[in-house]
Amino acid sequence: YHLKVANIGSILSGANNNGAHSANGITAIFIATGQDVANVSESSAGLLYNELTPEGDLYISITIPSLIVATYGGGVGLPTQRESLEILGCYGKGKVKKLAEIIAGVVLAGELSLGAAISSSDWVSSHEQYGRNR
Repeated sequence: YHLKVANIGSILSGANNNGAHSANGITAIFIATGQDVANVSESSAGLLYNELTPEGDLYISITIPSLIVATYGGGVGLPTQRESLEILGCYGKGKVKKLAEIIAGVVLAGELSLGAAISSSDWVSSHEQYGRNR
């Protein structure tokens, strides 16, 4: 149900994706790893897909066709940002696909979490309980 609502809403609003908040996770990782945050706009474009399989399992995936990341040169060489990439095992030449996979995983986890919170009506109550709306 939520995917249908998200699809229609995103089309009507002219959004670059049908997910809930891919830009949040992407921005956080971009800042932590020295990526160019000016690329968040293009990089947050995505297609969220989910379905209930015949076995009753939830299948969910994200396609991010224009994710712009680097693991060598530029801001990724700053000390803290380089350390973040090293912790992820992504610093240096030849590691960009691994970083892209990690970012996609973060985005997918965020979409799943927010979708579950909305579906269970916990989204607003969590903000109220933990002080977001105080």
